[in-house]
Amino acid sequence: MQIADNMAVSIHYTLTNDEGEVLDSSVGREPLVYLHGRGNIISGLERALARKTVGEQFVVRIDAEEAYGLFMEDRIQIVDREQFENVEALEVGMQFQTDVSEGPGVVTVVDINGDGITVDGNHPLAGLPLTFRVEVLEIRPANPEEIIHGHIHGAGAVEVLSAG
Repeated sequence: MQIADNMAVSIHYTLTNDEGEVLDSSVGREPLVYLHGRGNIISGLERALARKTVGEQFVVRIDAEEAYGLFMEDRIQIVDREQFENVEALEVGMQFQTDVSEGPGVVTVVDINGDGITVDGNHPLAGLPLTFRVEVLEIRPANPEEIIHGHIHGAGAVEVLSAG
């Protein structure tokens, strides 16, 4: 059976940057389970997985555009500290869920200068080409409920691991 749209796919992966630094991995944990063809993972990885079969192992390098997008300077803003009135100890590196231009998103505090708080709405991996080492573990047809909901249900399942 090959990976195609509306298939439940289970993989192990190790994600590295161009320096070979491991950024994330499912190895030693639950595998990643996703619904193929629904944008639940980054587009470059989904495209690389198409037509693969159980047991296949491969390495793929994905350009930033097909990973978490290009780094966009306009997603860096200085906001007033009052935007964080319920946060007692605001620190660089803290992340907050908020509405961004594309809807719900995450911003990271990158600088604090008095009452001016610099936040970055780019995904932390934006602008980076990424390399995935992947092993396909399982492929099955998604059930009707999973197809309707647009994601797989159960252990290891992700709803969205895509640029956003």
